Amino acid sequence: MAVGGDRKGQGGPGRAVSWPGAGCPHHGTAAGAGTGAGPGATELLLQGGDRWGGKGVPRGTERWGALAPPSPQRPLPPDFVEALRAVVGAPNVSTAMAVREQHGHDESMHTCAPPDAVVWPQAVGQVQELAALCYRCRVPMVPFGTGTGLEGGVNAVQGGVCFDLSRMDAIAELSLEDFSVAVEPGVTRKALNSHLRGTGLWFPVDPGADASLCGMAATGASGTNAVRYGTMRPNVLNLRVVLPDGRLLHTAGPGRQPRKRAAGYDLTSLFVGSEGTLGFLTQATLRLHPLPEAVAVTTATFPSVRAAVACTVQVLQAAVPVARIEFLDEVMVGACSRFSGLELPAAATLLLELHGSRHSLAEQQRQAEEIVQLNGGSGLAWAEEPEERGRLWAMRHSAWYAALALRPGCQGYSTDVCVPISRLPDVVVETKQDLQDSGLTGPMVGHVGDGNFHCLLIFDAQDPAEAQRVHTFTQRLGRRALAAGGTCTGEHGVGLGKRALLLEELGQEGLDTLCRIKAALDPHNLMNPGKVL
Repeated sequence: MAVGGDRKGQGGPGRAVSWPGAGCPHHGTAAGAGTGAGPGATELLLQGGDRWGGKGVPRGTERWGALAPPSPQRPLPPDFVEALRAVVGAPNVSTAMAVREQHGHDESMHTCAPPDAVVWPQAVGQVQELAALCYRCRVPMVPFGTGTGLEGGVNAVQGGVCFDLSRMDAIAELSLEDFSVAVEPGVTRKALNSHLRGTGLWFPVDPGADASLCGMAATGASGTNAVRYGTMRPNVLNLRVVLPDGRLLHTAGPGRQPRKRAAGYDLTSLFVGSEGTLGFLTQATLRLHPLPEAVAVTTATFPSVRAAVACTVQVLQAAVPVARIEFLDEVMVGACSRFSGLELPAAATLLLELHGSRHSLAEQQRQAEEIVQLNGGSGLAWAEEPEERGRLWAMRHSAWYAALALRPGCQGYSTDVCVPISRLPDVVVETKQDLQDSGLTGPMVGHVGDGNFHCLLIFDAQDPAEAQRVHTFTQRLGRRALAAGGTCTGEHGVGLGKRALLLEELGQEGLDTLCRIKAALDPHNLMNPGKVL
């Protein structure tokens, strides 16, 4: 199960020297262990304290680009690794440094923070046993799937055990009539859609990377198709969750997959976007969609960034049912053209995709062309063959690597703000000017159909002055989005890098409420500690 991340900037709290719950493999029970927490669980969470006795790094004071604070290397509790092996077998446990480092970072630029051990459970019962063991011993737990997150969500900032769930890869309970399927955390979106080939159904949520579907649920992922098919949140019908103490929870009830429900609190939505801080998502029941009869893709170039973004707003206002509408500024288009070998004009560009019947597609194309031309757009040439469409989307999905190629050897950081559609043109134009004034390399790309855009900031992490300019820019951008009624993160999650902005977004009462929920489900702060809160 992957959990989100940002492009490498701050280290998390330092590790403390000793573990509570000495002699853990034979100490207490999963149920009884919860009674020994003392009065500190909620209080420590609300104060941002460290369960291991250290102060950690105060929220909002982390240094951009800094290494994680040095922490004493302390052993796991006695016989603990042997207890892990007793659950999953020796081949499915590793304490090798290379394996730990591989699991101590995602695609972000946050400093690698390796766990103390990595385990590969292969069944939900094993996840329950391992979680109960860690809970009794007060050992932190970090879920891991494909490691494609962008906010440092898998970094084990307090050590502990990484649960690599990639070997749990069953696809079950496929119902063509109910448009639903249940997947375990080792199933990626491409694997699911390959499994569905020939059924007339597909799962459309596409964040770009071939991420784990349970990980996508954990981070509240979305991507290019969200404007038509929604984000992960409305496409998850039920979750099977292993709670921190090993108990099993079905968020909508065992075996249930209704298209809608009004029974009690929405536990499914609580766990979607929880970034591994409340439990392990060991199965997700997903909503499937019919494959469209016809698909057409085009690019349109515009005289300015404002014209391209204003066109997006007008396309949506005209109720053209676009499936994807992506924005690339002239820097991003130039980088993608060179990287992918496609010849596109270096100008502000929209990439539009339409889905429907062959008859309805023609009308959608006519409407889209009229609006593009009203905004000064040109160069429309519709691609309907799969190979041609695939080349255009491969170019778009390579944007991150194309941006990195602008400055070989440098680091990258992706911002992730999302604003109301009405405010999008002004916010994008202001951000573009801010980038230029800051002297930063930051091509812009975005899922502008739902108000979400990214600046892919490429910089020399060894240059403190440039790293500080990037940090200052991202804080201004986050606050610009909040001032416009938006959010600091549309799809990547909070992870390590956006905790200070989360407080500004929700307010103290909102953040305190999140902390109380966390304390109720994870009173010892063992699930992915140091993230979100």
